[in-house]
Amino acid sequence: MREQQLLKKLENLDPEKDTLEIVRLIANYDFVWDTARSLEFALFRTFAVPAIGELLAATHEFEKRPQKRYDDTDLILSEMMEHGYDSERGKEAIRRMNRIHGHFNISNDTFLYVLTTFVVEPYRWNQRFGYRKSGQKELHTSYIFWREVGKRMNIKDIPGNFDEMKKFNEEYEAAHFGFTEGSRKVADATLNLFLGWYVPRFMFPVFRPVLFCFMDDALLNAFHYKKPSTLLKALVNGLMQFRNVFTRFIPLRTKPVLRTKREPIVSYPKGYEVKNLGAEPEKGIGEEWLRKKENHHE
Repeated sequence: MREQQLLKKLENLDPEKDTLEIVRLIANYDFVWDTARSLEFALFRTFAVPAIGELLAATHEFEKRPQKRYDDTDLILSEMMEHGYDSERGKEAIRRMNRIHGHFNISNDTFLYVLTTFVVEPYRWNQRFGYRKSGQKELHTSYIFWREVGKRMNIKDIPGNFDEMKKFNEEYEAAHFGFTEGSRKVADATLNLFLGWYVPRFMFPVFRPVLFCFMDDALLNAFHYKKPSTLLKALVNGLMQFRNVFTRFIPLRTKPVLRTKREPIVSYPKGYEVKNLGAEPEKGIGEEWLRKKENHHE
């Protein structure tokens, strides 16, 4: 069975020494679809923090170019995961990310929160929808990987282990989640992007509640989204569990599924260079966002 194949490969790997090998094994061989979806919702979750949601709304990137915004973020993260944070491509991805963020006066705690979502949200997804539950070795590896990324981004006060990171994430959300018009616009544009991959636009209102089934009450409340019906939520959970029955019996992949090599990459049909990923903010965006941020705190 798939789980036994995976565990056998993990058996002699050490989270500290074999971090990248374990990350790739999970993301590119085993939980390929789950990793992609959980990281999408990790980023989506950050929009519920007004300081983040309003900044993204101010750039207008999600309204004008949602697919490119998605592709840029996906590729930057995938470059680090697939090539390693200390590879030339991984270093370039971190430099590019730091350059884009450097235009804004973003607090260390905000950076730290976003970092924790890449560890905690895949864990939450796995607990609800995984065909198997991730073991402590995998959770520790995920923590180590993103801790090292955070260090290379100059993020300070990174929690000392997975449990502490989860605690920080939960406390930060409890203190900072809240509704703003800007955050809601970014969330709506992102949901429309997700829906557009599967159904025509006129079907969006019908299928949007399905996406709400993947969100917890705190996230739904932050965006003022209506909670899905108990029946719909049970149906979605049932379908995900039905999927898991088949997944357990599908052999582990023998070749990696690489996000950086997928075809097509909609925004880059002719390929891309890491140094050109993302968008330089328009002049004045930083000042506009900072004024809104200060007014919100007042």
